[in-house]
Amino acid sequence: MKNTLFKFVLCCGIVLPCEAWAETESAKPAEHKPRQAPHKAAPPRTLKVTKKSGDHAESGLESVMVTAQRRAENNQNVPISIQHIDGKTLANAGYTALTDLQYLAPGVQYDPTQGAAFQIRGVGSESFDFSNAKSVSVVVDDVVMDAQRANGMIGMVDINNVDIMMGPQGTLFGMNSTSGVIAVTTGKPVLNKLTARTSASYGEHNERILNATVNIPLGSKAAFRISGFDNAQDGFGRNVVLNKLVGSTNEYGGRAKLYVEPTDNLDITLQGDYAHHWDSSVRTPVGGQSAAVTSELNSLGIYPNAKNADTADPIYGNIVSEEYGAALKIHTKIGENDLNFISAWRQSLYNNNTPVDLVPLDVSAYYPYNFGSLTTRKFSDEIRFSSPKGHFLEWLAGGFFNRLDARQTQYQWGTAGDPLYVDGVPAQNLYNNSGAVGQSGNTSLFQSRNESLAAFGQLKFNISRHFDIAISGRYTHDKNSQGLSFINTDAQAVTGYNPTFTPTHNAPVYPWGQMTGQNFSGRISPEYHFNPNVMAYFTFSTGYKPAGIAFVGNNYDPYHKETVKSYEVGMKSEWMHHKLRLNMDVFREDFTDFQATVLTPVPAGNGTTILTSAIGNAGGLVSQGVEGNVAYRPIPDLTLSGSVSFTDAHFTDYVASTKANYTNTRLTNAPVWSANAFIDYHHDLTPHLGVQAHLDYAYRGTTWTVTGQPDYSKVPAYSLVNLRVSLLPLNKRLQVGLYVRNMFNQYFSTGYQLYGTAGYLHYTSPDARRTIGGFINFSY
Repeated sequence: MKNTLFKFVLCCGIVLPCEAWAETESAKPAEHKPRQAPHKAAPPRTLKVTKKSGDHAESGLESVMVTAQRRAENNQNVPISIQHIDGKTLANAGYTALTDLQYLAPGVQYDPTQGAAFQIRGVGSESFDFSNAKSVSVVVDDVVMDAQRANGMIGMVDINNVDIMMGPQGTLFGMNSTSGVIAVTTGKPVLNKLTARTSASYGEHNERILNATVNIPLGSKAAFRISGFDNAQDGFGRNVVLNKLVGSTNEYGGRAKLYVEPTDNLDITLQGDYAHHWDSSVRTPVGGQSAAVTSELNSLGIYPNAKNADTADPIYGNIVSEEYGAALKIHTKIGENDLNFISAWRQSLYNNNTPVDLVPLDVSAYYPYNFGSLTTRKFSDEIRFSSPKGHFLEWLAGGFFNRLDARQTQYQWGTAGDPLYVDGVPAQNLYNNSGAVGQSGNTSLFQSRNESLAAFGQLKFNISRHFDIAISGRYTHDKNSQGLSFINTDAQAVTGYNPTFTPTHNAPVYPWGQMTGQNFSGRISPEYHFNPNVMAYFTFSTGYKPAGIAFVGNNYDPYHKETVKSYEVGMKSEWMHHKLRLNMDVFREDFTDFQATVLTPVPAGNGTTILTSAIGNAGGLVSQGVEGNVAYRPIPDLTLSGSVSFTDAHFTDYVASTKANYTNTRLTNAPVWSANAFIDYHHDLTPHLGVQAHLDYAYRGTTWTVTGQPDYSKVPAYSLVNLRVSLLPLNKRLQVGLYVRNMFNQYFSTGYQLYGTAGYLHYTSPDARRTIGGFINFSY
């Protein structure tokens, strides 16, 4: 069944274009106003969308509005490959985390092992470094979420839609991103309307998903909207020594928005949010441990293998994170033009308590004391001034400023494999991986500041009824700095005694450094409209990530900027009176000086350098492939949709060390094939009672989670199927139903690591097991 579903999606992406193009032009065209002469104002090209009404026989697909060019436009008229996921699809799939987008959008991946980073078309950040910018920008309500180790959003409640823009998007979106943008739009306050929506789910493994949203009018000129959530689930494995679950999660938080519209030409939105995350997702053994460790694990009922989620570590690991902030948005009209101003302040916390021992400490201990605490603070301003649509010339201009400060303390103490306790006596000396020779501190203190100032703009020329061309550009000035010093943490409070320490690294040659740089990124996008429903486009764009300073193994390590050139040819079309939508594109992205761990010269003092593995610039990589998506509504009650991605992402020049040449190997977490299919059915049994069903299918091809494709890091291809069925009584204000997530109980791992003498370790996900439950929603 799984192979059949995948072949169906693939056929949709390859066969349907031939059928669609064969359709004659005798079909009734979408309504639109005729273009005027090029020198005069020309109305925008529009696609007709049949509204839901009593005449269901004529119902077509609903239009998809996106803001990829910083103004609301029909996706069918935007010369960019965009994957659009609406809030209903997110709810029906039953996912609650932003990282779960990787199961809903082909070509999107998430890597939990490299500093919490998304990848698009196989490319993403490959570093834990604090000055290393993210390759994929997450933008929530026009605010860039760039905090290190943060996903950008904890919990997903009151989501209108998510737009995933594939490829470089640096010219118009906040931070300059080399791989793409994930733009999340949450619910907006609505004037003169009191509404409420609550949802509660409970399933296997004590899974609970609770959320609520209320919209309150405040007179005729203002409205207040507030939403909250609380999600939790028991873990996938067990800590057999502590008798606790491994992989449990708990998240809660909320968002509030105040909207004021004092005049017809002015509106102001003030919003704030807070979210908290806790999990006990720690690395568990797969293999490669010493004979003594393996024997002890076996005696405790743990057998390391690719599906093992259990551990016997006597110290309970967990991760705690918080994200919170506020934003002010002001929109006003100046004549026919729109002026938007967004100012944001955000903070985040990330506490990572992840011991690596696997067995009781009197048998073996690697790093039993391994704790990092990261806090970030950012401030950003953005201004955009844009013309109305529909004229011969449409323009947009803007400016952006962003400052992100980070501070991390990290201690990492252990015995590197020897027992911590012998006959009940603790080791008097510990290896200190977070100190330095000649330094008195036992804890690393990293402090960084990433600062960016940019000006951007776009000109679009509506040259004729059939031909448009958009030209956009961005000038960026970046200044990134980082320092490393050493402080003391009370060892007695952490370990229960006062050990001495042996540092494992030398002190950095320079304790602080700064890199500055400038860049101009551009995009040119000609598009040709064969008719109001069929558009072909070509887009050439460039992207850029700034240079920075890293400290890997205490090595002072400056690295250079990363750039990309992207080529994309695509077609967007609608057929059969807008019942069929078909979009396809072919792309190639050439990266130069890709920022990754490489064999690179670093300063050694006195004007000399040494070669070592550190953050540097790989010679290059290529990501190329084909993407397609289709949606079809054969009858008003049924919608079928699917998408497919073929991506060849590999390094063209990458030497990481004297023994590691990764040239011509694939990027990590980058499947060649990925696909999704969705079936949505809704039928009114009576005017007051409805029935609804949703089925979604995801296929992800084979990946490797470690650079160089070592066998131990291979994640075989897998498929996930989710089902949701419900009844809608009480005039369809109430929805009661059942859900099954991961229907076929498909196991998969989310990341492998080789962790010194601790052997091969991996992470597991709660999504890698079947979960059955029920839900109830109520809307007012």
